[in-house]
Amino acid sequence: MAGRRRHIGDLQGEIQELFAELWQVPRYSGMPYGFRPQADCFRTDSPPTVHVVVELPGVDPATIEIVATQRTLLIAGTRERPPAQGARYHQMEIDYGPFQRRIELAEDVDMTRAEARYDNGMLRIALPAAGAPAPQERVAIVVRRP
Repeated sequence: MAGRRRHIGDLQGEIQELFAELWQVPRYSGMPYGFRPQADCFRTDSPPTVHVVVELPGVDPATIEIVATQRTLLIAGTRERPPAQGARYHQMEIDYGPFQRRIELAEDVDMTRAEARYDNGMLRIALPAAGAPAPQERVAIVVRRP
């Protein structure tokens, strides 16, 4: 039963992400909407580690929040629009504002040994694979800067 609950929870998260993408307001409408960073997730075998790379140019790394649970990684923050006093925009294509990415991981990870670093606008998170199922707890991951 617990495995089925996790499966339904994973599906619910994926559906929420899909709707967030599908119902995002088009750029040309002039209406504000949030920033949605792109992410890659991959696994290496030596050592067994799940890696997540997120594009976050212009985001202050001190404002990034990362929380890991059993098989979910949540990344949140805000990309602030730089001040432009006296400016009149002719075109606005760069997305700013709050963001949140929820990434479902394919396997259990050891959240207590997770590491995150931010360099040149890229957030890189390394999550060592767990030998046993991870505990049902939330762990905050601190972002290091070079």
